[in-house]
Amino acid sequence: MQLEDHAGDIIRKACVMSSVSITAAAAAAGISEGEFVAFTDTGRLDKKINIAALAKVSGLHPQKLAAITCGWLPAPKDLSRWRKLRMITTRDDDMSVNCYLVWDELTRTAALFDTGMDAKPVLDLMAAESLTLREIFITHSHWDHVEALPHFRAAFPKARLHSGSQKAPAEQRNRPGEIIGLGGLRITHRDTPGHADDGVTYLISDWQDDAPLVAVVGDTVFAGSMGNGNGAWELAKRGVNGQILSLPPETLICPGHGPLTTVAEEQEHNPFF
Repeated sequence: MQLEDHAGDIIRKACVMSSVSITAAAAAAGISEGEFVAFTDTGRLDKKINIAALAKVSGLHPQKLAAITCGWLPAPKDLSRWRKLRMITTRDDDMSVNCYLVWDELTRTAALFDTGMDAKPVLDLMAAESLTLREIFITHSHWDHVEALPHFRAAFPKARLHSGSQKAPAEQRNRPGEIIGLGGLRITHRDTPGHADDGVTYLISDWQDDAPLVAVVGDTVFAGSMGNGNGAWELAKRGVNGQILSLPPETLICPGHGPLTTVAEEQEHNPFF
């Protein structure tokens, strides 16, 4: 799986975050404005670009950005360490979105984190594993993360819904300090607004075999990048720094798009931080 954001995406986001014009960014990169726009659109380097100067003017870490332009990817993840966790990627035209299913092996009860755009792959997996869906956790309410929600609600009407949205019914809103038990699993949450007003990161812990903590982050952070700040970039960055990158280094980060990563990998390689 490739990164959700190529180098051009990352630079475009950073320029918006730092209020850097196309003219200023292109001058720093040593290319024309047209070449700069083509680079941000495709991520392809058709001629030499001054990556260090471009990183400096846009507020990115130059060595980390250079590594991404050279093809950095997070290490492949062996999910056998998290035997009760599955990432399911659904697609619609050229968009793909991840959702995550976890379950307790003894009770065969499951929790779903976001729904993706197609319920069938998750429902098929649940049928194969003889699982009952008990909890549905929404990281944020953007359409691609909740598109399949009605299908899960119809299939499992007793499943409880959890959301950070203040527009949700009171019984569905996450409560401060709330702990949801799922057999041997313990699920908590941290508010991470910025990309979305209702952005939430869910933490899964108390795994058997001492598996590391899992953070389901939605679009708050991606491998090597972060979600669109949508006018709240500093709030979004504070959420990543304070609520996600402060977790233990071995914590598995499960983003809404792109490959799995870890806190340690993002601390070392994410040019926004």
